[in-house]
Amino acid sequence: MSALSSRSVGGDAGDAAGRLLPGLVLSAGLGWLAIRLAEHAWVQAAGLSGLSLAIVLGMLVGNLGYARIAAQAGPGVVFSKQNLLRLGIVLYGLRLTVQDVAQVGVAGVLIDAVVVGGTFTLAVWLGTRWLGLERSTAMLIGAGSSICGAAAVLAAEPVVKGRAEQVTVAVATVVVFGTLATFLYPALYALNQHAGWLAGGEHAFGIYIGSTVHEVAQVVAAGNAIGAQAADTAVIAKMVRVMMLAPFLLMLSAWLVRHPDPARRASGATQGAPRVTVPWFAVGFVAVVAFNSLQWLPQSVTAAATALDNHLLAMAMAALGLTTHVSAIRKAGLRPLQLALVLFGWLVAGGALLNQAVQGWLG
Repeated sequence: MSALSSRSVGGDAGDAAGRLLPGLVLSAGLGWLAIRLAEHAWVQAAGLSGLSLAIVLGMLVGNLGYARIAAQAGPGVVFSKQNLLRLGIVLYGLRLTVQDVAQVGVAGVLIDAVVVGGTFTLAVWLGTRWLGLERSTAMLIGAGSSICGAAAVLAAEPVVKGRAEQVTVAVATVVVFGTLATFLYPALYALNQHAGWLAGGEHAFGIYIGSTVHEVAQVVAAGNAIGAQAADTAVIAKMVRVMMLAPFLLMLSAWLVRHPDPARRASGATQGAPRVTVPWFAVGFVAVVAFNSLQWLPQSVTAAATALDNHLLAMAMAALGLTTHVSAIRKAGLRPLQLALVLFGWLVAGGALLNQAVQGWLG
């Protein structure tokens, strides 16, 4: 009897793996291609990340021929954009250490915290009150603008329960305005050298970049266009901002319980008493950051795990693109871009004033 049971369990596991394999292979192939493309110098100069390219490739395949194999690939694609995404967010913590916080000081941490909270609050208020967007759309755009671009949008999606097309639109805004930032900030630095509105040279301007530009890749591109010190400081400030992802998700989940979405409740999408959805992957992210701060792992192991994480997140983005139809994005209209444009203006102008005020106050 036990032998039959073992064979049954093994058969079920094999069947499950067989159902997942086509979609996993497709997502992995697109993610791998996106990462390889992102290694080219012209792509890096534009500040485009492998994640951004992965969703574009996924959308190309998804809208051109994916429907023919959707029945076979669907289970693996869904697994990639849900389960592998969460694992990727957890492993993202290997890029950070608690020691990173010390390198930007109190000013950098305070600026990052205000930027994250202020940008997200502004996104929700303007998106719902002024533009009439669905709250989940405004929240996803706000998460991408305020924290760490595409990775933050993906991490926020399970908490706000956004749809695939909403996530894609939010990521698109990150690509558009984050790429624009990579060219704008070096010009602003040259202007600042003459105007002198932000003192502190490359170090101070690096904090400004890291606290206001959308994605890590875009921060690297903008910082390197100015100088090595600006690039190093910008990346550290950005990493501190990324560390705020986990507490942000926990607080957002608790807030959503107290303020359920009226539209979702009216449609019957939520049933029963509301309860806090604890994003365990966010807790895992914090645990990995804490463990990585001990610096027990050899550099080679950390590098290999980070490379694996890049592929996992790229697979998740590719899978998201595969399930997103252009018609759904077209239906969203220009309002998401309008919101992202206002947030971009706030990050550039408001972020500059904030950096000037805080660094002047503490400096």
